[in-house]
Amino acid sequence: MDMGTGGMDMGSGMFSKDNMALARAYWYIIAGVLALLLLIRLANSGQHWLRLRTSRTSSMRYPTKPTTWYWQTWATLTAVTREISYPQLYVPHKYLSWMTPPPMGRVLVLLAYWAVIIYMMTAGAIVKDVYFWERIGFRNAWVTVTQVPLLYLLSSKTSLVALLAGTSYERLNWLHRWVARTVFVTATVHGFHFWTEWVLANFVQDYLQWMPMVKFGLGAWGLLLWMVLTSLRPVRALAYEVFVVQHVVAAIFFLWVVYLHVPASARYNVWFAIAALSFDRAFRLGMLLWQNIKFSRPNPSRCKGGQRLGHNTQITAVGDSITVLTIKDVHFRWRAGQHLYLWLPRVGAFETHPFTIASAHQMPETCVCNSIQLVVRAHAGFSKRLHAYAKRLETSGTKKKKEQTLTAWVAGPYGRPPRWDIFETLVLISASTGASFTLPILESVLDAKDQTICTKRIDFLLAARQGRRGRALARAAERGIELSVSIAVTGNGQLEAISESLLLPRSTAADLDKDADVEPGSSEGCCSKSRQRRVVSRTNSTDSHIHHSAARPDVAGFVRSAVEATGGETGVVVCGGASLVARVRTSVARLSDERGRAQGTGAQGIHLHVEEYCF
Repeated sequence: MDMGTGGMDMGSGMFSKDNMALARAYWYIIAGVLALLLLIRLANSGQHWLRLRTSRTSSMRYPTKPTTWYWQTWATLTAVTREISYPQLYVPHKYLSWMTPPPMGRVLVLLAYWAVIIYMMTAGAIVKDVYFWERIGFRNAWVTVTQVPLLYLLSSKTSLVALLAGTSYERLNWLHRWVARTVFVTATVHGFHFWTEWVLANFVQDYLQWMPMVKFGLGAWGLLLWMVLTSLRPVRALAYEVFVVQHVVAAIFFLWVVYLHVPASARYNVWFAIAALSFDRAFRLGMLLWQNIKFSRPNPSRCKGGQRLGHNTQITAVGDSITVLTIKDVHFRWRAGQHLYLWLPRVGAFETHPFTIASAHQMPETCVCNSIQLVVRAHAGFSKRLHAYAKRLETSGTKKKKEQTLTAWVAGPYGRPPRWDIFETLVLISASTGASFTLPILESVLDAKDQTICTKRIDFLLAARQGRRGRALARAAERGIELSVSIAVTGNGQLEAISESLLLPRSTAADLDKDADVEPGSSEGCCSKSRQRRVVSRTNSTDSHIHHSAARPDVAGFVRSAVEATGGETGVVVCGGASLVARVRTSVARLSDERGRAQGTGAQGIHLHVEEYCF
């Protein structure tokens, strides 16, 4: 035990060799898993390229169906993995639903991670001798500090882990929370064994007096306990903005006290975490400046609504809880399913919030070179203030649009959604404002200009308590896609509102053209051309079917009917609350199992993509 300025050297001489070897092995395992995920990503990219090439160069009926033995083997392995990972148990109780366990795939990942951690905590350490308490204490000190860099990598929005794995930060957030809880457990085991040894030897007061590092260790454990408790869903949902601020501050202080607690030989873990945190913040700041500052003055004859700092944003209140924002003249591209962070200084001076981009491309109602639309549902805090602000603009009596706008700063886009045009059948399921996620996917597939796609059928289901004024292009006939739309509205008197606005017939397009925000005789450059293209594209497919219902939809039956009608791979996309997501997960897993057991039918796999409402 080193009693010098470095404190206890975490088992100097006696235990450090084995402990440091395990710490290195931990990162070898992490690197190996990331390498495997990268290879899987490359294999899937090759498969997707082959599908699109087959669709473009041959008249094969099912281009998404593998034809060679190695792609068939890959498809089988993929289907088995999906079938195991999809099921999820849902706790339906109102006050206990937050205790719903993760889906089976995440549970298996956690079990594998915990198996590695438990091995590291115990391998060769449980020996009943005079060093028993000390040996386990030192071992778990190393296990704890070794996990700290991964904890901060998983929390970064520009994470190397997400880049190599082919995913995005928000889809790793669940793992960030569970790794934090695991760190708390190993830190508790570390502290408990040392404290017990000191109690048995009657050295507690002496260690607290002679070794300040012990106090820093207790402080680090207290901060970790605070972050774990406040990150539980019921707590963080009480005031999410407050949670984010205090969580960031606590995470910074946690690194500081850990740095003061651990010896020099283990501080590289703290520097690793600091590097991850600093790179993430610097990169995000650079993105914010690049995307919101135009060094050349915007040309008003080319782009209406452009400005040098930030983005001119039109804000509209729809109903009692929905706010629609149209952010004009953004100079970046995005994909359907991505999101951005929004900063509105006049509504929340120190708040940025993530919102799904609800448009696949330029909005037809505004004449700008590149605009995006956000649909925000008022809950509490920022979203509630935003809706109230929009309502005040409407009731202020002004009719001038320039007075109904404000300046927004955006950062993004974030998210790494899959390609939507590589599936033979797309099943899009959403609840309420979840349509802001699924509608852009529908538009992006139908409006894939001069591109070969694999999609031949799209089934769209929207479940809502009340009508939402949204529009989706129906170019299914031009693309040769069979489009079926099912609308289930559980509220009263709201069914017609959706059916009239979801799919516009040709006659409505002319009315929309008359109401477009374009001055007579004006030439808006790219704006006018884009507007004309959008209006012409609003054709109602003769193959499209709209089904209305005023009852809760049969999600399992909806998915089954679409899956059983296809001969290639199906992509199922769901955006909604935990209950809807769990039902879809379980239904897809059951269908995957049935198709896997139907030997000789040639049934193909089902890919599931989930976006869940959560704080």
